[in-house]
Amino acid sequence: METLRRSLSRWKRYHIEVHLQEEDRLLPLTVRPTDTVSDLRAQLVRQGVTSWKKTFYYNAKQLADHETVRDVNIQNGSVLLLVGDP
Repeated sequence: METLRRSLSRWKRYHIEVHLQEEDRLLPLTVRPTDTVSDLRAQLVRQGVTSWKKTFYYNAKQLADHETVRDVNIQNGSVLLLVGDP
């Protein structure tokens, strides 16, 4: 059963948004449960946003680059905050 659940999660997609605090704008992203925070950074770079010296937050929790969307319980319609490091 777990194998089936894992294989189905490859096809599942969530539509989330990233709030860029410095620019006060929202960017839409489509992610999978197995995507890591590093994968989200790469998607932003493809959209022209430099995110390597910035930190992601979700539900007031700082996200590590190795954590997956599933690990931090990001759901469809969620909004992540991207804040520049001091």
